[in-house]
Amino acid sequence: MRSALRNGWRAALLPVFVIVMAQVAATATQLESDSLASPAAIVAAFFAVLTDGSLMRATLDTLMAALCGCIVGVGAGSLLGIVLGLFRLVDDVLDLTIELLRPVPVVALIPVVMMLLGFGARMEIVIISLGLLWPSVVLARAAVKEVEPRLMEVSAMLQLGFLARLTKIVLPAILPQLFMSLKLAAGYALVVAVTVEITANPFGLGYGIMMAQQALRPAEMFAYLIWIGAIGWLMSLMLNAAQHHFFPAFAKGESR
Repeated sequence: MRSALRNGWRAALLPVFVIVMAQVAATATQLESDSLASPAAIVAAFFAVLTDGSLMRATLDTLMAALCGCIVGVGAGSLLGIVLGLFRLVDDVLDLTIELLRPVPVVALIPVVMMLLGFGARMEIVIISLGLLWPSVVLARAAVKEVEPRLMEVSAMLQLGFLARLTKIVLPAILPQLFMSLKLAAGYALVVAVTVEITANPFGLGYGIMMAQQALRPAEMFAYLIWIGAIGWLMSLMLNAAQHHFFPAFAKGESR
């Protein structure tokens, strides 16, 4: 994280240049629009929604849904993927079912889940969980199949049960890959959460964007969008720092 922040000034050059030029253009043209806003107006709108508490409430709603959905989806998907990787018979039986369900876009499930659960946080969490389930299954199954075969042979010779094999051999070997799955899922969970809030759930940051758009407040709409991007960037920084701390060898190999 320190190196990212130390070298961040280079990455910030282009965004700062674009912001300055946008402000110059907006000032020169005396911009008045129902769809665009100057950077200065966006900053003012951001502090307005921050001051009245609406931004923080929406942020908490979105992050709580994304976190719960991430825990359920990645947890269930990783467990199922581990079982598929360990038991060839189960893998063969469920392979066709998984391949049929996996390509279904998660947004297509929103009407179905809404019919069952209605509006609210439960519906959003279920959608996020379903969106993360199958990628976690695929990554965990592939990780288990890459475990050193001799370790699996030793566990078979020792006649270890499923739980013993899982905790003593499989999990220690695939933990870096599972964390990578969590990194990917965290960003995707935020995307799905905002999508659900825009289309179906009257809470959170996505709903804030929709309300600003319908009220023809483009500065507020862009303030929400930029805030969502900042949240995703901070999440990525924290997860990268955690990866370098807990799995330094794996993180170095990934960065090459």
